[in-house]
Amino acid sequence: MALLIKNIKSLINTENKPVKWVAGSDMQKLNTIENAYLLIEKDIIVDFGKMSNLKINDFNGKTIDATGKMVFPSFCDSHTHLVYAGSREIEYGDKIRGLSYEEIAKRGGGILNSAKLLHNTSEESLYQQSLQRINEIIGFGTGAVEIKSGYGLNLEDELKMLRVIKRLKETTPVTIRSTFLGAHAVPAEYKGKQGEYVDLIINEMIPVIASEDLADYIDVFCDKGFFTVQETERMLMAGIKYGMRPKIHANELDFSGGIQVGVKYEALSVDHLEFTGDEEIQSLKNSETMPTLLPGAAFFLGMIDPPVRKMISAGLPVALASDYNPGSSPSGNMKFIMSLGTIKLRMLPEEVIHATTINGAYAMGISDTHGSIAKGKIANVFITKEIPTYDYMPYAYTSNLIEKVILNGKVIM
Repeated sequence: MALLIKNIKSLINTENKPVKWVAGSDMQKLNTIENAYLLIEKDIIVDFGKMSNLKINDFNGKTIDATGKMVFPSFCDSHTHLVYAGSREIEYGDKIRGLSYEEIAKRGGGILNSAKLLHNTSEESLYQQSLQRINEIIGFGTGAVEIKSGYGLNLEDELKMLRVIKRLKETTPVTIRSTFLGAHAVPAEYKGKQGEYVDLIINEMIPVIASEDLADYIDVFCDKGFFTVQETERMLMAGIKYGMRPKIHANELDFSGGIQVGVKYEALSVDHLEFTGDEEIQSLKNSETMPTLLPGAAFFLGMIDPPVRKMISAGLPVALASDYNPGSSPSGNMKFIMSLGTIKLRMLPEEVIHATTINGAYAMGISDTHGSIAKGKIANVFITKEIPTYDYMPYAYTSNLIEKVILNGKVIM
């Protein structure tokens, strides 16, 4: 059935000639149409424009009157770990007392704690917990999400996670991309034998995961105290051999070389980037790799912020993602991520809208179908409550401003 949204106060992030991303000073420019309409047929955007140009006689479909309200493309959250078991609020006290992320990890907390919880959780329970989080982020306006494994750290449990991600793809209306992150940490039993664990990932995990077609991408935590550039290269080459394009956790804890190795192997994105200097920015220029910032993690852990103004001034595109996970960013609210982008990173409202929509879509490999209002793209949008300007979205950082969610052309909530 066709769906017509009419009398839209402002239709946000429209494109007549779709682009793969928005970069540099162009991130400050946002195409909008005032007093607009949006026409959807089945799951596709087929037309949009000013109400004065709407010419539909005897419309035989559903109509929504959006007077005083705005329509945005759904958020594209390109970096999450939302398939996990339980929670890690016990470590919260350790953080408050001043222990660093690395110190908590060395004590057996952090990722290894999540791996233990996941090992003792059934696949059905893991699915049900994760389904609740998917429904939560849909309500927050997210229409596409990337989900990583990485709390398994052995073949059986990594497969468990990836099967849950596949089931979520099949049973929910949100667009999902899956990433194999076996190299999220070194399991306790491989302490002092990190090379053997890298061999296990390359020789056993990747071939099996590829044979079951469970992962779109491969990721490695290339950072201080985790995996080296050389180990990262070996795992990326193995993943590429089996058709998994790289994505990288890079430079969260130090200048690790992770950005450069990501660019070298044409990673779709390099993520975190708190430690980014001139050399890293130069490496990213003229590449096909999206710099992706995770301000929720830096905010929660009290870390330094990445130099986003310097990155944008250099002409780079920037994406923002939630890093939804139990240890360092326990929220999938992309509207709040927009607010952190403006408050903490000093990004403009226009920049954070691009960073959470079209640029996030690119970082998931779906910017040709998601991330903006354009003819032929998937009809993933949300309708706000009555708000004065689009700047109000990041400004009102705790207010729930989303009234209706439409995914694949259907009103979900």
